[in-house]
Amino acid sequence: MAQEPALSLSALDRHGAAVSAAVDGNAIVLRAALDRPAQQPTAVTFERDGAPTPLGRCTIARSASRCDSAPLATLGWSWNADGTPHRLHTLRARTRDRRAGTTLELAPRPVVLVHGLLSSAATWNAYTRSGGLLEHAGLRGHAVGDGQVPGALNTGSLAQPTAATLSLRANAAQLAQYIAGVRAASGAEMVDLVAHSMGGLIARYYIDRLMTGRDVAQLLTLGTPHGGSDCSGLASSLGFLAPAALELRPDYVQRIFNRAITRRHGVPFAMLAGEAITEGFKAPCSGVPSDLVVALDSAAAVPGSVMRLPVLHTDMTASEEVFRRFVLPQLQRTTFPADGDTGLPPESSTPAQFTQVFAGRVEAGQSRELQVQLDEVAIASFALFDPTRSLQLTVRGASGNVIELSPQAHGLIMVDDPEALVHLGYGVAKPRPGPWRITLQAPPHNGADFALSVRVVGGATLQARATPALPTTRQAVTLSATLEMPGTPLSDVVMHAIVHRPDGRSETVPMRVTGAQATGPWRPMVAGVHGIDIVAQARGGGMPLERTRFLAVDVRP
Repeated sequence: MAQEPALSLSALDRHGAAVSAAVDGNAIVLRAALDRPAQQPTAVTFERDGAPTPLGRCTIARSASRCDSAPLATLGWSWNADGTPHRLHTLRARTRDRRAGTTLELAPRPVVLVHGLLSSAATWNAYTRSGGLLEHAGLRGHAVGDGQVPGALNTGSLAQPTAATLSLRANAAQLAQYIAGVRAASGAEMVDLVAHSMGGLIARYYIDRLMTGRDVAQLLTLGTPHGGSDCSGLASSLGFLAPAALELRPDYVQRIFNRAITRRHGVPFAMLAGEAITEGFKAPCSGVPSDLVVALDSAAAVPGSVMRLPVLHTDMTASEEVFRRFVLPQLQRTTFPADGDTGLPPESSTPAQFTQVFAGRVEAGQSRELQVQLDEVAIASFALFDPTRSLQLTVRGASGNVIELSPQAHGLIMVDDPEALVHLGYGVAKPRPGPWRITLQAPPHNGADFALSVRVVGGATLQARATPALPTTRQAVTLSATLEMPGTPLSDVVMHAIVHRPDGRSETVPMRVTGAQATGPWRPMVAGVHGIDIVAQARGGGMPLERTRFLAVDVRP
């Protein structure tokens, strides 16, 4: 009797080469082969140790000697469900009366780390250093701009605040170059993206517009302003960090970016929202709960799983708790349900309200006094942007008395990390209406540029719009605004618009007021993102009041 043909099994990569090692997420094909042609059709089942169901099946045709499985994604194979590593896999092929096996060693996917505004690859040192968070977990990190492969983001530097940054679109192109380099160097077909702050918007743009095939396994965002951050208005009021700061405005993110960037190509999103600040007067320029500069509703503004932790925005990339509780469990996941493309996330129905925004410079050894007019509001939160972090601040309330600011009573916070976009913040609950005076004193040996904003809750509200949001150069844009104060008639209403161009320059556009409404025409002359501040002043209830709204348009050539 003739001996039954022997069965063998091999794993092939996407190029058809036999492999014994691969990277998690790489596609493989399993090939079952007989040492001589089959005398009748032979069904083959493929299995993997620990997998509850077969990987696939194929049939060796009569007079043929082999058959292949459909391409198999190894995504999630390098971890067990309990988070322990699973690197060596036994693969099997079986027919009715024959068995064969082979082994495949899987390395975990590379982790690509994407920094945010006013930052660099160094923000991820806790992850990437020798013995750091990733290495300790058996993973390898690649921080964009670290020089391991080509590709570097330009999201601004306080050393040259007036120098142009790259746009979200251009930074996403740099991310594409970096990911391609990591994949080529590691042999990985997929990477995990972990992005902080604005880096999450850059990563979303890449996934939507630039990703060819599925090369991102998942996107994890830490404190990303998916709904924008009003804190960016401080830098843009000085003409700093354009266009990046302008692209962080809620009006830009919600009306322009989120309407265009909706495709995920199956990539699941997971988001971390910081809620270290829960009292409104302690958040200098955002709503609450907040991580200081990004509110919870912004960090969770697009669909995806959301974890909330009491962590500040500037601590997220170095926090062991963030890594242990949020990042690592996601990197160790074994299943990847595909996220569908998103619809249009809703715009904020109650946009943040600010009084006048002050911007300028205090020369060395000199001082400057600012007067903020507060009406009947529940909360007033002050935010100071001082790139030198050298200005001394004195606050006098509407009574004329100096207020000794404290962390407990006023939420006083001083931030050294430039990525926060605010260097000093404080607030007051139920402030006394009237003029509040802030004196800024520069040290003897150097001056300082500054911007100061006051976010208010309650009192008058200013609704504003720029239409269309995506004009072309020289196309007419209509600026419209309405100032309201429920139960209180307004008088002496005056409005104008300050346009911040993508080159850092500004222009003032007058607006015609009828009652409490105003309109004004404006024609953009250059392409790029423009910030538009609508400034309103009026009298209500016998006292002066002021409000500012931050808008944005993206002018096409």
